[in-house]
Amino acid sequence: MGRQASSPRNVAFASFIGTTIEFFDFGIFSTASALIFNKLFFPSLDPLIGTLAAFASFGVAFLVRPLGAAVFGHFGDRLGRKRMLALSLVIMGVGTTMVGLLPTYAMIGIWAPVLLVFSRVLQGIAVSGEWSGAVLMAVEHAPARKRAFYASWPQRGVPAGLVLSTASFYLVEQLPRDAMMSWGWRVPFLASAVLVVVGLYIRLKIAESPAFRAVQERDEVSRYPAGEVFRKAGGSLAIAVFSMAANSIMFYSAAVFALSYGVTQAGASRGTMLLAVAIGAFLQIFTIPIVAGLADRHGRRPVLLAGSLLTVLVAFPFFWLVDSGEPVAIIIAMVLALSVVHALTGSPMAVFLPELFETRLRYSGSAIGYHVGAMVMSGPTPFVAAALFAWAGASWPLALYIILGGVITAVAVWIARESYEDEIVKADTPAADSGAHGPATVA
Repeated sequence: MGRQASSPRNVAFASFIGTTIEFFDFGIFSTASALIFNKLFFPSLDPLIGTLAAFASFGVAFLVRPLGAAVFGHFGDRLGRKRMLALSLVIMGVGTTMVGLLPTYAMIGIWAPVLLVFSRVLQGIAVSGEWSGAVLMAVEHAPARKRAFYASWPQRGVPAGLVLSTASFYLVEQLPRDAMMSWGWRVPFLASAVLVVVGLYIRLKIAESPAFRAVQERDEVSRYPAGEVFRKAGGSLAIAVFSMAANSIMFYSAAVFALSYGVTQAGASRGTMLLAVAIGAFLQIFTIPIVAGLADRHGRRPVLLAGSLLTVLVAFPFFWLVDSGEPVAIIIAMVLALSVVHALTGSPMAVFLPELFETRLRYSGSAIGYHVGAMVMSGPTPFVAAALFAWAGASWPLALYIILGGVITAVAVWIARESYEDEIVKADTPAADSGAHGPATVA
């Protein structure tokens, strides 16, 4: 592979493109779950119960993500990062295209939601290999003092994918209602197939991680990396899981649950909610690298702790703004939640989690930690939020739920040691790669 294909910028760009495509796929399912799947796949249920069922189908992907993370992590640590990235993109494309071709409940009855859940399982398996592989390629190609910056490129793919998915649904929302519900909603899902081909072409041109190649050359590849992570790096794994709380709960409360909540409870239009999410996500594409620069300069922990504190402070104002039903207020709410809070708590994760583990276990450790955290924190969020509102009839328990996420992340990050000055490529010894062989020490 030529030098150009192996440059940090090229690898970061390839990671960004692939992650954008995968989270476009993930995002269109999320948006459809909030807006239309209750009517197309669960029409015989009460509207609130149908919404809960649609959010439950959304959450199914998070249940399989830890299993997918263990599998992708195993082969990513044994065979390399590049192959797993290509495979994850193909699986995601199949699952998403399948949704676009599904018959609805009116056509085939109960098999429609069954097939919907199966396609979501494929998405969950795919994204379980995507995130860790993409950030590892970026981190392990990056200069030591710019790891957070280059790791932020695949992180920027998350809001970029959300912008594209939200914009695509905003466009199909302009169709006549009957056309949108009969075929218009399928267009974003089917368009995914074209994007996957483009992304796969770009990814196949990049070189394997130099850190992984060094492990291969030293014949230090772990035989059972996932098992070794649990035996030797259990403390780091626990920190990885719980550090996910703030960014996960805030993101899915704003980008998924609030889409339905803003329309049904605050009286906002679908277009207003979609536009607000798109603006918040778009601005995040630019705030993420700014936050990454702070993490490279001052360390991962100070930035994550600041983000956790801001999560706590913004929780109630976020729902006050959405509850107003005013378009400008809703846009401000989404900018606060996505462009500011989620950038602070999400951007450093791309480098914080990989740095918890040594190279030979890094794919497995970061993938399992990230996706177990996602299963516990992200997947249930829209469902829990909807259930809390159904119980209380008000937004205050939803704000408390977000605050809980901020507190959990703050505790996990406080326990962790600072790692931004660690060497993670040239040497994998306890001194050079601290935190890789057990619980992270208190800073």
